[in-house]
Amino acid sequence: MLNNFNHFSEKLEKRQREGTLRILMPKQEGIDFYSNDYLGLARNKKFQNLLVKQVLKNPELLSGSTGSRLISGNSSAVIETEDFIAKEHQYESALLFSSGYNANLALFSTLPTRHDVIIVDDQIHRSVHDACKLSHAKKLKFEHNNPGHLEDVLKRQNGQCYVAIESLYSMDGDVADIHEIVKITEKYKAGLIVDEAHAFGVFGYGLIDQFNLQEKVLATVLAYGKALGTHGAAIVTNDVIKSYLINFASPFIYTTSAHDFLWMSIKKGYYFLRENCELSNELQKNIKIFRKQNLKSPSSENSPIQSILIPDNHQLRMLKEALLNKGFLTYAVFSPTVKEGTERLRICLHSFNTEEEILELTKIIKEFI
Repeated sequence: MLNNFNHFSEKLEKRQREGTLRILMPKQEGIDFYSNDYLGLARNKKFQNLLVKQVLKNPELLSGSTGSRLISGNSSAVIETEDFIAKEHQYESALLFSSGYNANLALFSTLPTRHDVIIVDDQIHRSVHDACKLSHAKKLKFEHNNPGHLEDVLKRQNGQCYVAIESLYSMDGDVADIHEIVKITEKYKAGLIVDEAHAFGVFGYGLIDQFNLQEKVLATVLAYGKALGTHGAAIVTNDVIKSYLINFASPFIYTTSAHDFLWMSIKKGYYFLRENCELSNELQKNIKIFRKQNLKSPSSENSPIQSILIPDNHQLRMLKEALLNKGFLTYAVFSPTVKEGTERLRICLHSFNTEEEILELTKIIKEFI
């Protein structure tokens, strides 16, 4: 009977031959240019000590939640944190999830029906694509960060439409043309949902907050495993959408709630960001140093994600290995994770990187391109 499953091994062997097989590796030691810890909070001793003090005062924070939030897992800590997040982002409500993936899965699998249309940016996160399959809604794509093409797609639709974008895209590292997209979604009465996973903390509370667009956006997804250095995610939206998700979103209803330590660390993280705004300034200083080295990149000039396109898996692998031999940890994105011909070295800059590290990194890259 096991012979019926040979195709699994065949596909894995094909990836092995192509050099694109994914395997889990222990966390490596080196100079970090690959993690999403943009502000260094995951390694920040001051922040860690703050969280430790809270645990010593309240050891029960580490206990399991014992169930989903609709049964036994709805603590006062999670309720207070949601209320706090909603007020900070000037939305009516917030709903917390264990990850950004789950938050997107809940939104896009629940709100659209089989009679609706979801229009997604061509580079939207995989979690949105997976959620669309669960929704049974019709999914269409528009060209990456192209408001004109979005309007062309929207004007041909009938019925309710939802539009999905990221404010800061995780692969190209470019910022969405949010103002134009908001105008278009308002014009066609489409529900705009914005994933701010990589923008939160880097650009204050994110671009929706920065541009005061809360009333023009149906829902915003905030992820805390990146610039905040913790874990989990929140959907900020209105009271009706929150209640609808609580009642109909399977990823929320059937998931055991995280322990209270997570909710506490998120709330404390907000305070820490507010009191340590110099971290964001340090990050932007390092981004400027990198950009001055004149490496060709599709990324925005103030983005911590700087992608260097190297449309050749072999050359890209050689560059990554050369950097690793010098102690630099970077992330190479091979096809089929991205389209063939758009393979890239994805560099993440941080507040804690030094100018010397950035200059040495770019020097090695220039030797290969």
